Amino acid sequence: MSDYHFQTRSIPAERADMAVDAGLRSFMLGVYNKMGLGLLLSGAIAYGVAVTPALLQLFFGGPQAFVVLFAPLALILISNFFMRNPSPTAANIIYWGVVATMGLSLGLTVAIYAAGASGMMTIVKALLVTAATFGGLSLWGYTTKRDLTGWGTFLYMGVIGMILASVVNLGFAYFTGAPINGLDFAISVIGVLVFSGLTAYKTQMIKYMYYDLGGDQRAISVGTTYAALGLYITFINLFLSILRIMGGRR
Repeated sequence: MSDYHFQTRSIPAERADMAVDAGLRSFMLGVYNKMGLGLLLSGAIAYGVAVTPALLQLFFGGPQAFVVLFAPLALILISNFFMRNPSPTAANIIYWGVVATMGLSLGLTVAIYAAGASGMMTIVKALLVTAATFGGLSLWGYTTKRDLTGWGTFLYMGVIGMILASVVNLGFAYFTGAPINGLDFAISVIGVLVFSGLTAYKTQMIKYMYYDLGGDQRAISVGTTYAALGLYITFINLFLSILRIMGGRR
């Protein structure tokens, strides 16, 4: 899943020490709550699809599988190109649309990795590792006085590099019958590093964004939703990278 990049102005490092602001705490709590609800909904949908053969066949038994798998990305691209200044309602429609379609697409992943006696345990372990990693890095990104603005370009270049490497690997597998040896593992390891960095970076950018909005309640409502979406997709990508490492090549 491609990463979601929300826009915010760069704020000087001296403004980063704002963790005691009550308004900021309320804003961040809203972001995390919305992200958490999104993850719960996606997880419930993914599990329901994975354990229901009829649903797996319905969504992944033919060409419609490509529609399901790419629907979250399509919704994000549509929001970027056609909704430059969305209303809170439109932002919520986009968010919950991405969450629901992501849950559908993750159903196939859960079904693949849950196969076997230890499959579901592998998913649970990967989820716990992801939650601990994400929580720790997000907390650091929120509290650190170090300005992480400069990380953005490097990290997003890493995301693009991962996408290109994945395309090359898929093409090689298509024409030769097998992927490039070791490239899957390397992409997953790089994914853990990149999305770990993005967790801290985005958290700090969200904190800066709150002050950049200047108390505009409509903008804060939309900002909460898009910030939650950015962290949600970072969490999902981090989870998938960790799952591939822990679950092997499936």
